[in-house]
Amino acid sequence: MEKLFDITKFEFYREDNRREVKKAKHGLPVSLWDTYSAFANCYGGVIILGLAENQDGMWRTTGLKKSETGKLLKDFWDTINNRKKININLLSEKNLEVYEVGEDIIIAIYVPMAKREQKPVYINDDMFGGTFRRNHEGDYHCTRLQVKAMLRDQTENTMDMEVLDYVSMEDLNYETIQGYRNRHRTLKSGHPFGRLDDGEYLRSIGAAAISDVDRELHPTAAGMLMFGEEYNIVRHFPEYFLDYREMLDPMIRWTDRLHSSSGEWSGNLCDFYFRVYNKIIKDVKVPFRMEGGDRIDDTPVHKALREALANCLVNTDFYGVRGVVIKKIWIDWFWKILVPSGRAKSRCVWEAFQIRGIKHY
Repeated sequence: MEKLFDITKFEFYREDNRREVKKAKHGLPVSLWDTYSAFANCYGGVIILGLAENQDGMWRTTGLKKSETGKLLKDFWDTINNRKKININLLSEKNLEVYEVGEDIIIAIYVPMAKREQKPVYINDDMFGGTFRRNHEGDYHCTRLQVKAMLRDQTENTMDMEVLDYVSMEDLNYETIQGYRNRHRTLKSGHPFGRLDDGEYLRSIGAAAISDVDRELHPTAAGMLMFGEEYNIVRHFPEYFLDYREMLDPMIRWTDRLHSSSGEWSGNLCDFYFRVYNKIIKDVKVPFRMEGGDRIDDTPVHKALREALANCLVNTDFYGVRGVVIKKIWIDWFWKILVPSGRAKSRCVWEAFQIRGIKHY
Protein backbone atom coordinates (compact mmCIF):
# COMPACT_ATOMS: atom_id res chain seq x y z
CA MET A 1 0.00 0.00 0.00
CA GLU A 2 1.39 3.38 -1.02
CA LYS A 3 2.37 5.66 1.82
CA LEU A 4 0.19 8.75 2.14
CA PHE A 5 3.18 11.10 2.29
CA ASP A 6 6.67 10.59 0.85
CA ILE A 7 9.01 13.54 1.30
CA THR A 8 10.78 12.67 -1.98
CA LYS A 9 7.50 13.29 -3.88
CA PHE A 10 6.76 16.55 -2.08
CA GLU A 11 6.31 18.64 -5.24
CA PHE A 12 3.73 16.26 -6.74
CA TYR A 13 1.23 16.24 -3.87
CA ARG A 14 -2.01 18.20 -3.66
CA GLU A 15 -4.67 18.38 -0.97
CA ASP A 16 -7.36 15.73 -1.34
CA ASN A 17 -9.57 13.51 0.82
CA ARG A 18 -6.51 11.91 2.48
CA ARG A 19 -4.02 14.81 2.68
CA GLU A 20 -4.27 18.21 4.38
CA VAL A 21 -1.62 20.90 4.94
CA LYS A 22 -1.61 23.56 7.67
CA LYS A 23 0.77 26.48 8.23
CA ALA A 24 1.29 26.09 12.01
CA LYS A 25 3.66 29.08 11.95
CA HIS A 26 2.29 30.58 15.16
CA GLY A 27 1.28 27.41 16.95
CA LEU A 28 -1.21 24.63 16.39
CA PRO A 29 -4.02 25.72 14.07
CA VAL A 30 -7.53 25.43 15.51
CA SER A 31 -8.71 23.62 12.36
CA LEU A 32 -6.22 20.81 13.02
CA TRP A 33 -8.74 19.09 15.27
CA ASP A 34 -11.58 19.35 12.77
CA THR A 35 -9.37 17.50 10.29
CA TYR A 36 -8.31 14.93 12.89
CA SER A 37 -11.98 14.14 13.55
CA ALA A 38 -12.79 14.07 9.82
CA PHE A 39 -9.96 11.69 8.90
CA ALA A 40 -10.68 9.40 11.86
CA ASN A 41 -14.38 9.16 10.97
CA CYS A 42 -13.63 8.38 7.30
CA TYR A 43 -10.65 6.51 5.86
CA GLY A 44 -7.75 8.10 7.71
CA GLY A 45 -5.26 10.58 6.30
CA VAL A 46 -2.18 12.67 6.91
CA ILE A 47 -2.08 16.21 8.31
CA ILE A 48 1.16 18.03 7.45
CA LEU A 49 2.13 21.00 9.61
CA GLY A 50 4.51 23.65 8.28
CA LEU A 51 3.07 23.74 4.76
CA ALA A 52 0.70 26.01 2.88
CA GLU A 53 -1.08 25.69 -0.45
CA ASN A 54 -0.34 28.05 -3.34
CA GLN A 55 -3.05 29.31 -5.68
CA ASP A 56 -2.05 26.65 -8.22
CA GLY A 57 -2.49 23.93 -5.59
CA MET A 58 1.22 23.25 -5.09
CA TRP A 59 2.65 23.21 -1.56
CA ARG A 60 5.29 25.45 0.01
CA THR A 61 6.98 25.46 3.41
CA THR A 62 5.93 28.23 5.82
CA GLY A 63 9.15 28.77 7.75
CA LEU A 64 8.51 26.52 10.72
CA LYS A 65 11.86 26.24 12.51
CA LYS A 66 13.44 23.43 14.46
CA SER A 67 13.45 25.54 17.63
CA GLU A 68 9.66 25.77 17.49
CA THR A 69 8.93 22.06 17.09
CA GLY A 70 9.45 21.10 20.73
CA LYS A 71 6.70 23.39 22.03
CA LEU A 72 4.49 22.56 19.05
CA LEU A 73 4.71 18.83 19.71
CA LYS A 74 4.14 19.26 23.45
CA ASP A 75 1.01 21.33 22.77
CA PHE A 76 -0.15 18.68 20.32
CA TRP A 77 0.16 15.78 22.76
CA ASP A 78 -1.30 17.80 25.64
CA THR A 79 -4.34 18.68 23.54
CA ILE A 80 -4.99 15.28 21.97
CA ASN A 81 -4.90 13.67 25.42
CA ASN A 82 -7.36 16.23 26.81
CA ARG A 83 -10.75 14.51 26.81
CA LYS A 84 -12.51 17.89 26.93
CA LYS A 85 -10.95 18.68 23.55
CA ILE A 86 -10.75 15.26 21.83
CA ASN A 87 -12.91 12.36 22.96
CA ILE A 88 -10.34 9.71 21.92
CA ASN A 89 -6.63 9.69 21.09
CA LEU A 90 -5.91 7.29 18.22
CA LEU A 91 -2.23 8.24 17.90
CA SER A 92 1.13 7.24 19.34
CA GLU A 93 4.67 8.43 18.66
CA LYS A 94 4.87 6.21 15.56
CA ASN A 95 2.10 8.29 13.93
CA LEU A 96 4.30 11.40 13.76
CA GLU A 97 7.28 12.08 11.48
CA VAL A 98 9.45 15.21 11.38
CA TYR A 99 11.26 16.24 8.18
CA GLU A 100 13.74 18.97 7.29
CA VAL A 101 13.14 20.79 4.01
CA GLY A 102 16.02 23.18 3.54
CA GLU A 103 16.03 25.32 6.68
CA ASP A 104 12.38 24.60 7.45
CA ILE A 105 10.63 21.82 9.37
CA ILE A 106 7.44 19.98 8.48
CA ILE A 107 5.59 17.54 10.72
CA ALA A 108 3.49 14.72 9.23
CA ILE A 109 0.68 13.41 11.46
CA TYR A 110 -0.81 10.12 10.24
CA VAL A 111 -4.40 9.75 11.45
CA PRO A 112 -5.77 6.19 11.19
CA MET A 113 -9.39 5.37 10.46
CA ALA A 114 -11.16 4.82 13.77
CA LYS A 115 -12.62 1.40 14.44
CA ARG A 116 -16.37 0.99 14.32
CA GLU A 117 -16.63 0.87 18.10
CA GLN A 118 -14.52 4.07 18.45
CA LYS A 119 -16.71 6.27 16.25
CA PRO A 120 -17.77 9.01 16.34
CA VAL A 121 -14.50 10.85 16.97
CA TYR A 122 -15.48 14.38 17.98
CA ILE A 123 -14.05 17.58 19.48
CA ASN A 124 -14.91 20.13 22.18
CA ASP A 125 -16.90 17.61 24.23
CA ASP A 126 -19.78 18.02 21.75
CA MET A 127 -20.75 14.82 19.96
CA PHE A 128 -23.41 16.29 17.68
CA GLY A 129 -21.70 19.62 17.07
CA GLY A 130 -18.07 18.48 16.95
CA THR A 131 -18.12 15.41 14.71
CA PHE A 132 -16.62 15.87 11.23
CA ARG A 133 -16.24 13.89 8.01
CA ARG A 134 -13.89 14.41 5.07
CA ASN A 135 -15.28 15.31 1.67
CA HIS A 136 -12.63 15.92 -1.04
CA GLU A 137 -10.50 18.77 0.38
CA GLY A 138 -12.87 19.90 3.12
CA ASP A 139 -13.91 18.95 6.64
CA TYR A 140 -17.68 19.09 7.17
CA HIS A 141 -19.89 18.78 10.22
CA CYS A 142 -21.73 15.48 10.41
CA THR A 143 -25.50 15.66 10.60
CA ARG A 144 -27.30 14.22 13.61
CA LEU A 145 -28.37 11.28 11.45
CA GLN A 146 -24.75 10.51 10.50
CA VAL A 147 -23.68 10.64 14.16
CA LYS A 148 -26.58 8.38 15.18
CA ALA A 149 -25.58 5.91 12.46
CA MET A 150 -22.06 5.74 13.95
CA LEU A 151 -23.51 5.17 17.41
CA ARG A 152 -25.69 2.32 16.13
CA ASP A 153 -22.64 0.69 14.56
CA GLN A 154 -20.68 0.79 17.83
CA THR A 155 -22.37 -2.32 19.13
CA GLU A 156 -20.61 -5.67 18.80
CA ASN A 157 -23.59 -6.94 16.82
CA THR A 158 -24.59 -4.37 14.23
CA MET A 159 -28.21 -3.34 13.81
CA ASP A 160 -28.41 -5.50 10.70
CA MET A 161 -27.79 -8.57 12.87
CA GLU A 162 -30.75 -7.76 15.12
CA VAL A 163 -33.16 -10.71 15.39
CA LEU A 164 -36.74 -9.70 14.62
CA ASP A 165 -38.37 -11.73 17.40
CA TYR A 166 -41.90 -10.79 16.39
CA VAL A 167 -41.47 -11.64 12.68
CA SER A 168 -42.22 -15.10 11.27
CA MET A 169 -39.99 -16.80 8.71
CA GLU A 170 -43.10 -16.99 6.51
CA ASP A 171 -42.92 -13.21 6.12
CA LEU A 172 -39.90 -13.64 3.83
CA ASN A 173 -40.45 -13.99 0.09
CA TYR A 174 -40.08 -17.65 -0.93
CA GLU A 175 -39.46 -16.88 -4.61
CA THR A 176 -36.64 -14.44 -3.81
CA ILE A 177 -34.97 -16.99 -1.53
CA GLN A 178 -35.17 -19.71 -4.19
CA GLY A 179 -33.80 -17.38 -6.86
CA TYR A 180 -30.89 -16.46 -4.60
CA ARG A 181 -30.19 -20.11 -3.81
CA ASN A 182 -30.32 -21.08 -7.48
CA ARG A 183 -27.71 -18.44 -8.31
CA HIS A 184 -25.58 -19.76 -5.44
CA ARG A 185 -25.84 -23.32 -6.82
CA THR A 186 -24.88 -22.13 -10.30
CA LEU A 187 -21.92 -20.14 -9.08
CA LYS A 188 -20.70 -22.62 -6.44
CA SER A 189 -21.79 -26.07 -7.56
CA GLY A 190 -21.41 -28.61 -4.76
CA HIS A 191 -21.15 -25.99 -1.99
CA PRO A 192 -22.10 -27.49 1.43
CA PHE A 193 -24.81 -24.84 1.91
CA GLY A 194 -26.65 -26.33 -1.05
CA ARG A 195 -27.64 -29.34 1.07
CA LEU A 196 -29.28 -27.24 3.80
CA ASP A 197 -32.99 -26.59 4.04
CA ASP A 198 -34.14 -23.00 3.60
CA GLY A 199 -34.14 -22.18 7.31
CA GLU A 200 -30.64 -23.44 7.96
CA TYR A 201 -29.40 -21.86 4.74
CA LEU A 202 -30.71 -18.44 5.78
CA ARG A 203 -29.22 -18.92 9.22
CA SER A 204 -25.83 -19.80 7.66
CA ILE A 205 -25.66 -16.60 5.63
CA GLY A 206 -26.86 -14.33 8.47
CA ALA A 207 -30.39 -13.76 7.17
CA ALA A 208 -31.99 -15.60 10.12
CA ALA A 209 -31.05 -16.43 13.70
CA ILE A 210 -32.38 -18.13 16.82
CA SER A 211 -34.25 -15.70 19.05
CA ASP A 212 -33.34 -15.42 22.74
CA VAL A 213 -37.03 -14.83 23.44
CA ASP A 214 -38.67 -18.03 22.17
CA ARG A 215 -35.65 -20.04 20.92
CA GLU A 216 -37.25 -20.15 17.45
CA LEU A 217 -35.78 -19.16 14.08
CA HIS A 218 -36.64 -15.62 13.00
CA PRO A 219 -35.37 -13.28 10.26
CA THR A 220 -32.62 -10.82 11.09
CA ALA A 221 -32.93 -7.18 10.05
CA ALA A 222 -30.54 -7.90 7.17
CA GLY A 223 -32.58 -10.94 6.15
CA MET A 224 -35.78 -8.90 6.10
CA LEU A 225 -34.15 -6.25 3.90
CA MET A 226 -32.73 -8.85 1.57
CA PHE A 227 -35.62 -11.29 1.26
CA GLY A 228 -38.71 -9.67 2.78
CA GLU A 229 -41.83 -8.15 1.24
CA GLU A 230 -41.82 -4.36 1.03
CA TYR A 231 -44.93 -3.99 3.22
CA ASN A 232 -43.16 -6.03 5.93
CA ILE A 233 -39.81 -4.26 5.50
CA VAL A 234 -41.30 -0.80 6.15
CA ARG A 235 -42.69 -1.98 9.50
CA HIS A 236 -39.12 -2.25 10.74
CA PHE A 237 -37.53 0.39 8.46
CA PRO A 238 -40.23 3.09 8.08
CA GLU A 239 -38.18 5.19 5.62
CA TYR A 240 -37.17 2.23 3.42
CA PHE A 241 -37.39 3.10 -0.27
CA LEU A 242 -35.60 1.92 -3.42
CA ASP A 243 -35.95 3.84 -6.66
CA TYR A 244 -34.47 3.34 -10.15
CA ARG A 245 -35.18 5.85 -12.91
CA GLU A 246 -34.17 5.97 -16.56
CA MET A 247 -34.21 9.58 -17.72
CA LEU A 248 -33.24 9.23 -21.37
CA ASP A 249 -35.55 11.88 -22.86
CA PRO A 250 -35.26 15.48 -21.57
CA MET A 251 -38.92 16.07 -22.47
CA ILE A 252 -40.17 13.25 -20.22
CA ARG A 253 -39.82 13.07 -16.43
CA TRP A 254 -38.62 9.48 -16.73
CA THR A 255 -38.70 6.89 -19.50
CA ASP A 256 -38.66 3.90 -17.14
CA ARG A 257 -39.00 3.53 -13.38
CA LEU A 258 -38.80 0.75 -10.82
CA HIS A 259 -39.50 1.45 -7.16
CA SER A 260 -40.00 -0.70 -4.10
CA SER A 261 -43.47 0.55 -3.12
CA SER A 262 -45.21 -0.17 -6.43
CA GLY A 263 -46.74 -3.43 -5.15
CA GLU A 264 -45.93 -5.12 -8.47
CA TRP A 265 -42.93 -7.04 -7.11
CA SER A 266 -41.39 -7.94 -3.74
CA GLY A 267 -39.57 -4.61 -3.23
CA ASN A 268 -36.64 -6.24 -1.39
CA LEU A 269 -32.92 -5.61 -1.91
CA CYS A 270 -32.16 -8.90 -3.62
CA ASP A 271 -34.79 -8.54 -6.34
CA PHE A 272 -34.03 -4.83 -6.76
CA TYR A 273 -30.36 -5.58 -7.38
CA PHE A 274 -30.95 -8.09 -10.16
CA ARG A 275 -33.79 -6.15 -11.79
CA VAL A 276 -31.79 -2.92 -11.86
CA TYR A 277 -28.57 -4.61 -12.97
CA ASN A 278 -30.34 -6.09 -15.99
CA LYS A 279 -31.68 -2.66 -16.89
CA ILE A 280 -28.39 -0.77 -16.65
CA ILE A 281 -26.39 -3.26 -18.75
CA LYS A 282 -28.80 -3.19 -21.69
CA ASP A 283 -26.64 -0.73 -23.64
CA VAL A 284 -23.24 -2.15 -22.64
CA LYS A 285 -21.33 -3.41 -25.68
CA VAL A 286 -20.00 -6.98 -25.46
CA PRO A 287 -17.00 -7.64 -27.74
CA PHE A 288 -16.32 -11.17 -28.96
CA ARG A 289 -14.06 -13.12 -26.56
CA MET A 290 -13.43 -16.83 -26.03
CA GLU A 291 -12.03 -18.55 -22.95
CA GLY A 292 -11.50 -22.31 -22.81
CA GLY A 293 -13.82 -22.80 -25.75
CA ASP A 294 -16.66 -20.78 -24.17
CA ARG A 295 -17.97 -17.39 -25.25
CA ILE A 296 -17.43 -14.79 -22.48
CA ASP A 297 -20.10 -12.12 -22.28
CA ASP A 298 -18.74 -10.42 -19.15
CA THR A 299 -16.64 -7.24 -19.52
CA PRO A 300 -14.87 -4.86 -17.10
CA VAL A 301 -17.83 -2.49 -17.51
CA HIS A 302 -20.23 -5.21 -16.31
CA LYS A 303 -18.00 -5.86 -13.29
CA ALA A 304 -17.76 -2.14 -12.47
CA LEU A 305 -21.53 -1.71 -12.67
CA ARG A 306 -22.12 -4.75 -10.43
CA GLU A 307 -19.68 -3.43 -7.84
CA ALA A 308 -21.14 0.08 -7.93
CA LEU A 309 -24.70 -1.21 -7.53
CA ALA A 310 -23.76 -3.66 -4.75
CA ASN A 311 -21.80 -0.98 -2.85
CA CYS A 312 -24.70 1.41 -3.25
CA LEU A 313 -27.09 -1.01 -1.56
CA VAL A 314 -24.70 -2.48 1.02
CA ASN A 315 -23.58 0.95 2.27
CA THR A 316 -27.02 2.49 2.70
CA ASP A 317 -28.29 3.34 6.18
CA PHE A 318 -31.86 2.09 6.03
CA TYR A 319 -32.49 3.42 9.52
CA GLY A 320 -32.00 6.96 8.20
CA VAL A 321 -34.49 9.18 6.39
CA ARG A 322 -33.17 8.58 2.89
CA GLY A 323 -33.45 5.53 0.72
CA VAL A 324 -31.61 4.78 -2.51
CA VAL A 325 -32.12 6.62 -5.81
CA ILE A 326 -30.33 5.35 -8.92
CA LYS A 327 -30.59 7.37 -12.12
CA LYS A 328 -29.58 6.38 -15.61
CA ILE A 329 -29.33 9.69 -17.42
CA TRP A 330 -28.93 10.72 -21.02
CA ILE A 331 -26.60 13.73 -21.11
CA ASP A 332 -26.68 14.92 -24.71
CA TRP A 333 -24.26 17.83 -24.39
CA PHE A 334 -21.79 15.69 -22.45
CA TRP A 335 -21.48 13.09 -25.19
CA LYS A 336 -21.62 15.63 -28.03
CA ILE A 337 -18.40 17.06 -26.65
CA LEU A 338 -16.68 13.73 -25.99
CA VAL A 339 -18.15 11.73 -28.89
CA PRO A 340 -18.41 13.91 -32.02
CA SER A 341 -19.76 10.98 -34.03
CA GLY A 342 -22.92 11.10 -31.92
CA ARG A 343 -22.86 7.42 -30.94
CA ALA A 344 -25.50 6.69 -28.31
CA LYS A 345 -24.12 6.46 -24.81
CA SER A 346 -25.35 6.97 -21.28
CA ARG A 347 -23.92 7.14 -17.80
CA CYS A 348 -25.22 6.23 -14.39
CA VAL A 349 -25.42 8.56 -11.42
CA TRP A 350 -25.44 6.85 -8.05
CA GLU A 351 -26.86 8.32 -4.85
CA ALA A 352 -26.60 6.39 -1.57
CA PHE A 353 -25.45 6.33 2.08
CA GLN A 354 -24.82 3.24 4.75
CA ILE A 355 -26.27 -2.17 5.72
CA ARG A 356 -24.05 -4.84 6.45
CA GLY A 357 -25.19 -8.33 7.43
CA ILE A 358 -25.73 -10.67 4.50
CA LYS A 359 -22.63 -12.65 3.65
CA HIS A 360 -21.79 -12.77 -0.04
CA TYR A 361 -20.89 -16.11 -1.59
